[in-house]
Amino acid sequence: MIANHTPRELRRRLPRLLPGLVLCGVGIASMVAADLGLSPWDVFHQGVARRTGLPIGTVTILVGLGVLAAWLPLRERPGVGTVCNVLVIGLVVDLTLLALETPEHLGLRVAMMAAGPLLFGVGSGLYIGAGLGPGPRDGLMTGLARRTGWSVGAIRTALEVGVLSGGWLLGGTVGVGTVLFALGIGPVVHLALRRLTVADAPDGVAAPTAGAVSDRAR
Repeated sequence: MIANHTPRELRRRLPRLLPGLVLCGVGIASMVAADLGLSPWDVFHQGVARRTGLPIGTVTILVGLGVLAAWLPLRERPGVGTVCNVLVIGLVVDLTLLALETPEHLGLRVAMMAAGPLLFGVGSGLYIGAGLGPGPRDGLMTGLARRTGWSVGAIRTALEVGVLSGGWLLGGTVGVGTVLFALGIGPVVHLALRRLTVADAPDGVAAPTAGAVSDRAR
């Protein structure tokens, strides 16, 4: 069952949710076009895309749906933002890549690579700050941590290493962009959340704070 939100809260939060997801998708596409390395999950998405011939954004959606299905035995409860996350980011990635090509000049590729974590981080601040549900991968992480008794950090590390390794074996691009994303995304999201989190509503519906959410929107 999808978590409920009042119409009033949706009107307050959706204007941040959707632009945030769009920025996340554009950031991912920028790194794909730069071809200098992707985040762990996107290495996996790209590897599957190269093996199947499907667009990477489409693979992102399909993997997101599979991860969301894994929530059922974990008894995680998605929000409106969770469902939008699964559908919107992948669609934006595919549409953006129709307009982007890998530049020949290395400097342009580096600039596109650097723009990826920045755009994704700001987008994550908008998306997470809207407080309409965690990303599907974050929900899987917290659900597994609760069920297994392992720490969230241990579960996250296992998941990220697993998808990164699998994606690399499938042909996904691991490179300096992978390292840049890993090191840069946390600080960018933290700063974005401090400025972009929706304030608590008068009826007591609380929005997440920078210290209470994951540092990723996915």
